[in-house]
Amino acid sequence: MKNILLLLNLCLIICCKPHKTVQNNLKKDVSYLASDELEGRQTGTKGEKAAATYIKNRFKELELLPKGTNGFIQPFTFKPKTNPHEEVKFDVNGDGTITGNNVIAYLDNNVENTIIIGAHYDHLGYGGDGSLHRDSMKAIHNGADDNASGIAILLHLADRLKQKNLNNNNYLFMAFSGEEMGLLGSNYFVKNPTIDTKKVSYMINMDMVGRLKQDSALAVYGTGTSPIFKHTLKSNNKNFKLIEQESGVGPSDHTSFYLADIPVLHFFTGQHEDYHKPGDDAEKLNYKGMETISNYIFNIISDLNDEGKLVFTKTKNEGKNTPRFKVGMGVIPDYMYDGRGMRIDGISEEKPAQKAGLQKGDIVLKLGDSLVVDMMSYMRALSVFKKGDKSIVVVKRNQEKIEKEIQF
Repeated sequence: MKNILLLLNLCLIICCKPHKTVQNNLKKDVSYLASDELEGRQTGTKGEKAAATYIKNRFKELELLPKGTNGFIQPFTFKPKTNPHEEVKFDVNGDGTITGNNVIAYLDNNVENTIIIGAHYDHLGYGGDGSLHRDSMKAIHNGADDNASGIAILLHLADRLKQKNLNNNNYLFMAFSGEEMGLLGSNYFVKNPTIDTKKVSYMINMDMVGRLKQDSALAVYGTGTSPIFKHTLKSNNKNFKLIEQESGVGPSDHTSFYLADIPVLHFFTGQHEDYHKPGDDAEKLNYKGMETISNYIFNIISDLNDEGKLVFTKTKNEGKNTPRFKVGMGVIPDYMYDGRGMRIDGISEEKPAQKAGLQKGDIVLKLGDSLVVDMMSYMRALSVFKKGDKSIVVVKRNQEKIEKEIQF
């Protein structure tokens, strides 16, 4: 009887043990990472190192295991490219001019397969070549949406997975550096992994997920990289107007994993007028929308928990057919637009589009002799021009068609 009572008491103690609640630190995480104190988190700077330390400490708070090469950190050294078309060379001897730091944590369930959840945390510092701001060297580019938002959701997901562990998989959480310089951190990890990448089931990437708009449009790339993805995305969707792209290739870190034959999903809420400008600040983010996106991704992971290692499928690589440009219009395309033409989501200062009188919201229907029906036809039309050329651009503004002369 005593043994039975002791066992019952032990069960009561275990059952009554308080569970930790998942903390919604989305705004707190973004506010620090996108603060002036970090000076834009450019790879190789003090601000990037401070951001890496913050993320490392957050991983420690969540009681995750270190999985870098130096605790939670995986440093990589490289020499900046002088030719934009050449591949960056990593310096294994540590003699390169810039050192970046991936931050990597692990939730180990001692099972066969691992899911990678990633987001980059670096940004543009004070601007430089990547900035779309006229006075780019005079202002800090805080990068709240790009990509403190992705890191905040990554940490939110890590907390949820730690508390409600879906234990048919292990989980690797990765905060990449060097993304703005050419997907360097993710590229380096794939070439120098700290786990067996042949046992990775799939990879989830989040880049610019902080500005969910009123129409709730959410872009998901990589939907064709595993046969199960489209059904899973649809069956778990109650809140979003999904804009799906099958290709596993795109301008963010999921590309590095797709090219290593790993299924990928990349989440994105669209570009905006503050993209790569100093105005990308923490107070402009939609934190309720970020929480909804985090919940959606968590439900997708939950749904795939019993599926084992996902099948990888290659997709059409649109990048191979992308035209090269000698000039640009100086516009930010609306990648969430799924109508006819190319809608302008932002205008760069002192560039041809602004000088021609084009406006945000204009839909480009014709450029020169070429009709524009989608993004690819717009790029083909633009590729024929060189510096100094003049042409006519036809746009739809509200319900009116307008012609403007543009000089490149």
